[in-house]
Formats: sequence, structure tokens, C-alpha cells
Amino acid sequence: MEFFKYTKPYRFMEKSKLAVLISVTLMAVSYFLLITKGLNYGIDFAGGTIVQVKYDKKAPLKDIREIFKKQKKYEVAAITEFGSPNEIVIRLKNSSKGVGSDIGDEVAKILKDTGKFEIRRVDMVGPKVGSELREKGFTAMVLAIAVILVYVAFRFEWRFAVASIFALIHDVSIALGFISLFQIDVNLDVLAALLTLLGYSLNDTIIVFDRIREGITTSKETNLSNVINESVTKTLSRTTLTSLTTFFVILTLFLWGGEIIHPFSFTMLVGVIVGTYSSIFIASPILMWFGFSIKDYRAKLAEKAKREAEKEKLRNQFEGGIV
Repeated sequence: MEFFKYTKPYRFMEKSKLAVLISVTLMAVSYFLLITKGLNYGIDFAGGTIVQVKYDKKAPLKDIREIFKKQKKYEVAAITEFGSPNEIVIRLKNSSKGVGSDIGDEVAKILKDTGKFEIRRVDMVGPKVGSELREKGFTAMVLAIAVILVYVAFRFEWRFAVASIFALIHDVSIALGFISLFQIDVNLDVLAALLTLLGYSLNDTIIVFDRIREGITTSKETNLSNVINESVTKTLSRTTLTSLTTFFVILTLFLWGGEIIHPFSFTMLVGVIVGTYSSIFIASPILMWFGFSIKDYRAKLAEKAKREAEKEKLRNQFEGGIV
């Protein structure tokens, strides 16, 4: 399916400086937010207890908060709505003395005078486990980026690898900035979304790089900017179709998937937009800034083809009994 008929290439690289300026600004704001506001770690990483309660009518939030303030053990509890006015989530911090295995029963006793309700969920994570999960999650992201760097360098060329890593760091940084801005709970779902974002962004970048490499080998054009413009234009229909279908699926999850999946879908929404944009306006221009030479690359490919031809010739001679 072709959304864009290829008649002449769009001049993407002429807009690259403006795009990079916008990206640098967004990344700076993201790092500022991460330093000042930080991330709102959920119980998966910070440790604690979540109790989900559903009432048969609108939950009396004000009364519930007042009741918990009077409980010395749970006075720092955070109580918020969960998807609808009838449901609430009570977030409690773990302590060595504090939370026991009967936390659901304790909360039920505390709320007994607030109306008819049911305890729907009780999740607990110890602070040590949360710290280990956070550390392993960060390690997983670093290892994923390192493996991607090696893979792209092996498949293409080191400048392509550096460009793709810059694009991935750009995508994750901006996604974390939005997570910090809206104080989304950072849990295992968000980590899964970030790792999925790495794969999505890399796939999009690889598609563009494949077409650029193809353009370098088949086109007579010697200007890298023109080759990139032509290659990106040829992938525009595929990129648009892939990005839009992914975006609308995630948007559906975000709007109607419920509060539990909200952190994952929010992270992916931001990631799909930023990842698609970075493949065109971040990864591709970096090739030019790192001094990628079409002439040298073609010479390297020609030398490689020559060596392969010589090996094939020797193999044929050996198989034919000619020494």
C-alpha cells in the first residue's frame, strides 16, 4: 500500500537542524525533570503495598483519607481513584514492623464504616526485592543497548551503529521525561514498554538504514544528503503504515484498557511517536555529521566483492582439479 507516490525525494535533511534543535531541547527538559521531579517508582521498584478497593457507589475519598490519617501505622497512605469514582487504590509504604500478611483484613476493618465495598487486590513487594528489580531493570536496558550497538556495527558500519544508539538514547530519554512530567508509576510494565520501545525504534531505524545502504550501492549520487532524502522518501509509506497501525492499537489500550495497563500504554504512545521521528530526523543526519563517505564505502564494498570473487574462483579451480 502506497500512501506517498515516489516522484521526487522530500528534502528531509534540510529540516534536520531544526529537528535536532527540538530534540536537544526536549532531552534537556527531560533530564531537568528527571533531576528535579525524579521518577515515581511503583511498588515493583520502591517496595510497598497496594490495596485496590471497589465500592458499590462513589467512594468517599475525603472520609477515607481522614480515617487513614488517624491510623498511626498507615498515616502516610496515598489514596487515589482507580479508573472510576467507585474504585480506589491505597498505596502503603513497607516497613519492618508495618505490613503483615493480613493487610487486606486490616484495611477492611479500617474502612468498615465507609460503605459497602470489596477488597479486589492486594499486592506487596519488599524494599529489598524492589531495589533488586530496579537494578536488574537498568542492567537489562544497558545490555540491550550494548548488544544493539554490536549488532548494527557488524551488519552495517560503525557510524550506522553510533547513529542508531544516539537515536535509542534520544527515544528513551524523552519517554522518561514524559513519565516524570506526568508522574506515571514506574513499574515492571513501564520497563517492558521501554524495552519494547528499544526494539521498535531499532527496527524502524534498520529499515531506513537498509534503504540508505541500498541507495548508496545502486545510485550514482555522490551526495550523502541526497541519498538519505531519496532513501527515506522510499520508506515513507511503509513507515507511515507501520507507525499508524501501532499507534492506533496502543491508543485503544490507553483509552479503554483500564488503569492497570495505563503506564505501559502511555509509555508506548510516547515511544511510537518519538521512535518514528528519530529514525528519520536523528539517526540519518548523524551519518553526515560523523563524516560518512559514500566514496570510501563504495570502495570498501568493491574490495569485498573482489575478494569474494577471488575466493569463488579458487574454489571452482579446486573442485575442477586445477591447482
